[in-house]
Amino acid sequence: MPAPRVDLPERMNAAELLVDANVTAGRGAKAAVLDAATGAAFTYEDVLRLSCRFGNALRELGTRMEERVMLVLPDSVEFVAAFFGAIRIGAVPIPTNTLLKPHEYEYLLNDSRARVLVIEESLLPPLEPVLRNLRGLRHVVVVGNAGRGRVAWRDLTRAASPELSPELMSRDDACFWLYSSGTTGFPKGAVHLQHDMFVAADLYALPTLGLTPADRTYSLAKLFFAYGLGNGLYFAFRAGATTILNPAKPDPVRSFEIIQQYRPTVFYGVPTGYARMLDVPDARTRFDTGSLRLCVSAGEALPATLFETWKSRFGTEILDGIGSTEILHIFISNRAGSVTPGSTGEIVPGYEARIVDEQGHDMPDGGVGDLLIRGDSTCAYYWNQHEKTRETILGSWIRTGDKYLRDPQGRFWYQGRSDDMLKVGGLWVSPVEVENALIAHPAVLESAVVGAADPAGLVKVKAYVLLKSGREGSEVLVSDLQAFVKERIGAFKAPRWVEFVTELPKTATGKTQRYKLR
Repeated sequence: MPAPRVDLPERMNAAELLVDANVTAGRGAKAAVLDAATGAAFTYEDVLRLSCRFGNALRELGTRMEERVMLVLPDSVEFVAAFFGAIRIGAVPIPTNTLLKPHEYEYLLNDSRARVLVIEESLLPPLEPVLRNLRGLRHVVVVGNAGRGRVAWRDLTRAASPELSPELMSRDDACFWLYSSGTTGFPKGAVHLQHDMFVAADLYALPTLGLTPADRTYSLAKLFFAYGLGNGLYFAFRAGATTILNPAKPDPVRSFEIIQQYRPTVFYGVPTGYARMLDVPDARTRFDTGSLRLCVSAGEALPATLFETWKSRFGTEILDGIGSTEILHIFISNRAGSVTPGSTGEIVPGYEARIVDEQGHDMPDGGVGDLLIRGDSTCAYYWNQHEKTRETILGSWIRTGDKYLRDPQGRFWYQGRSDDMLKVGGLWVSPVEVENALIAHPAVLESAVVGAADPAGLVKVKAYVLLKSGREGSEVLVSDLQAFVKERIGAFKAPRWVEFVTELPKTATGKTQRYKLR
């Protein structure tokens, strides 16, 4: 049976095929976006007009084709309009993590040479000190009160025309970027093309999840993640469905409330999120989850116990899968009605997989090796990272950085990372970055960071710490170290556990052997 293909015109604009197409199909008055914070509903016609206004506004600011527009926004209709509005004029939006530190934004803005930054008012103050260090930035557009020297989204879009013909692009033109973390701590800009969203949607979302215009979808993962961008935006728009957006930080009780109030049919979560929701007392009797026909998980491996507990309690299967920023979305997945708990599932038709040894030779079924994937949603390259591109993208194949085995039935089983990177709550954490933060504490001489499983089987950060002479470990010091790391590099990177040791395992050349600690 031939692999499925996604046929697109040579000249196209992704925004037109995802937004205008729904209006043309008669869905202009249908709710495209439901805002769970305000209760507001935005139709496909509303999204079309607002994205046209923003595209026109960008042109008024002098934004040209291929120039980058960085989005630091919560999940909202403004995010949707900014993303599609930039694409509409041939500019390149960069959805960006809203949880970063100022120096990280400085790096991303300089690396991308973004000409325009679109940012929510509450997220702007921490960036103020670094804005003067940005070489390419010309305009800061603020959703909210802009302040002196900034441009207000409200004023900018209100003055712009709601009509704008889309710029016809090559199907292989740059469409948007997503930054992916790396072992060095320097993020890599994965350059995605105009056709990539359609490949991910048409190969995975429509056939595997069976999305139709009748669906309502809700995602815990935010739009700035590759996983969340598909879940919460272009999957729903490709299907003509409705997406429910929640700008707030995920909270398990609030997630149940949104499911009960807005009645999604498909819920996208991550294993940590499912575990937290299962910890909500009496959730099965307190909340009505009967609208759900399907749940999805990615970001980290879903333990079999979580799948089984969720299904027994709420009656809905969780389809675990694996995707990546570079490949854009899920390429191996379980299927409704044939889930193998603990397994990542089978290859999504239209993608291909190989498991290879260190020499690049294919492994037999049951052998553990590096996972390579081939599929047309893979990014073109990493921006300004030639060597890293050559190491990761091997012709038409891409190295995922994951260790897997395939059983004789064609199911894939996750065996860990090929490097020391950790996936914690769906977010990448570099052990080196956490170790460097710990070493900056006056009590710490050396540290080593690994992943360890919590009672639910989910990976969390564990730190082994060697203290300076005269210092003693204590619960007070553990709390102090955790708070120290949170302040320096972010709460999700802080160690869940700290163990004080008298020595760390080292190689003959002095390198820490993290695998021994694992």
